[in-house]
Amino acid sequence: MSGLFNTTAFRVVEQGVSIMAENNRIIAQNIANADTPGYKTKYLYFEGILREKMNMRGTEKFKKELHMGTAMYIDEYTKGQPDGNNVCNDTQQALFAKNKLRYEALINQLNSEFELLRTAMRRN
Repeated sequence: MSGLFNTTAFRVVEQGVSIMAENNRIIAQNIANADTPGYKTKYLYFEGILREKMNMRGTEKFKKELHMGTAMYIDEYTKGQPDGNNVCNDTQQALFAKNKLRYEALINQLNSEFELLRTAMRRN
């Protein structure tokens, strides 16, 4: 990353966008497998989601899975359909919408950083 863009704000946005993209992929996988017998809902392992899940259900009820370098948690606790599938489409759609809002906030932050750079360049 160039020195001009090697700031904490740019790194946070870069990492955040990457996390949001991976989260979208996992949510889409959950939705796509909503009718797959025995499929268990997966959640991206990042601090906020992990803390929320651990506080709600306890750590022993989630199994850690490493997948392509990204830690995910598989919800083994939530009861679902008789076939063992526990995907709730409404929950997944809500998570997708929440993830979209986070992504838009990160893009707005990036746009603000670019505006600060443009302002600084105009003053010199």
